[in-house]
Amino acid sequence: MSATLYSMDVLRLAAAVADYPPLADPDTIEERRSPTCGSRMAVSLKLDDEGQVAAIGLDAKACALGQAAAAIFARGALGADRATIAAASNAWRAYLAGETETLPDWPDLHLLAAGRDYPARHPSMRLAFEAAAAAIERVGTPRQAHG
Repeated sequence: MSATLYSMDVLRLAAAVADYPPLADPDTIEERRSPTCGSRMAVSLKLDDEGQVAAIGLDAKACALGQAAAAIFARGALGADRATIAAASNAWRAYLAGETETLPDWPDLHLLAAGRDYPARHPSMRLAFEAAAAAIERVGTPRQAHG
């Protein structure tokens, strides 16, 4: 593998996944598994009254790239709503698949751009985004404020 792929920044991010322990009482949780490498990711979310992510927890059993992608996802997820997470997940998949040259508008995702050249790593790098998109979709519409 390329030194660019496993840069010091990526390795630090992989370690940072520990900053997001699974939530004890999430509003929603979803797990995804990569059929290619066996990586597994569970994303637990707490949402605020507007349906935005208020807290995120990760249970990552993945390679360094999957863990780094999960930490990048978690860092950018606070305050994001269902549409933002779904759009980022779809755009990340499309970028990795070579369907677009544009990286998703998500903080620090450029640090994993070199992973595009390693298709066997794509499923692991998508796990957190896909699990979160499925989890937040399952919650449904935001709770209505009483006036």
